[in-house]
Amino acid sequence: MKYFLSSALVAALALGGALGARAQTEVTLIAPGGARAPITQLIPGFEKKTGMKVKATFGTGGGTKKQVIDGDAFDVPVVQPPLEPVVASGNVVPGSATPLATVAVGVAVKKGAPKPDISTPEGVKKMLLSAASISYPDGKGGAAAGVSFDATLKKLGIYDQIQPKIKLASGGAGSMAMTAKGDVEIGLTFLSEMDDPGIDIVGPLPKEISTPTALVGYVSTKAKDPAAAKALLDYLSGPEAAVVYKSLRMTPGS
Repeated sequence: MKYFLSSALVAALALGGALGARAQTEVTLIAPGGARAPITQLIPGFEKKTGMKVKATFGTGGGTKKQVIDGDAFDVPVVQPPLEPVVASGNVVPGSATPLATVAVGVAVKKGAPKPDISTPEGVKKMLLSAASISYPDGKGGAAAGVSFDATLKKLGIYDQIQPKIKLASGGAGSMAMTAKGDVEIGLTFLSEMDDPGIDIVGPLPKEISTPTALVGYVSTKAKDPAAAKALLDYLSGPEAAVVYKSLRMTPGS
C-alpha cells in the first residue's frame, strides 16, 4: 500500500510539473496591423483557456513578411498573400498553413458627413475624382491596405490623376485620425482598423476592384514549442475567433 501511494504521488507530481511547465509557456506571435484588433481581443481567452501566455507584435504587412523570410525567431507568424516567398524561405511549416480571416479595404468619412455611393466601381471612381482630399496607409512603407488600394487606383485608371490630393498615412489608424479631424474628406484602410469614434464607415470597396486580403497563420520552424504554436493557431481559427472577426467586419476563414 505504501508503495502504491508513493507511486501515485510521484505520478501526480510529474503530471503537475508538466502542466506547470505548459502553463508558463510563452507563445510569440507576429502579425500585420490589419490583424491587431481581432488578435488583441482573442489573446485573453486563449490564455485563460490554456494557461499559456502570448506575446504579440504587430507591424506592416510587408515588414512582417520580411521578418519571416529573414528567419527571425518567433512561434507563430500571421502573413498576407502572396504566400509563396514565405513557404520558400523554409522558415514556416508548410502543412501548418491556417486561414484565419479575410478583410476588405473600406471607405470612411468624418462622422456626420454625407456617405458617397461606393456600390459600384463607377461610383468609387466618381467619389475619388470629386473628393478634395484622400488618405490611406502608405503602401511603399509596407502597409498591405495601401498596397491593395494602390492596385485599385491603377485598375480604375486614375492613379496618377489623383496623386495631388492624397495624404499618405503611416498606418490605418493615422488615416482614420486624419478623416476624423476633417483633415481629409475620404479615408481608406482595412475595415478592421476603422475604430476611430470620429468616423462613419461607408463600407467595403467592390470586389471587382479590390480583392479582400487574407490573413494566414503558420507554425514557425523556429517555434520553441510547436504544439503550443499549433494550439494558438487552432484558437485563432476556431468558433470563438469567428465571432470576433465578424464583429470587426472581417470574414472568418479563407
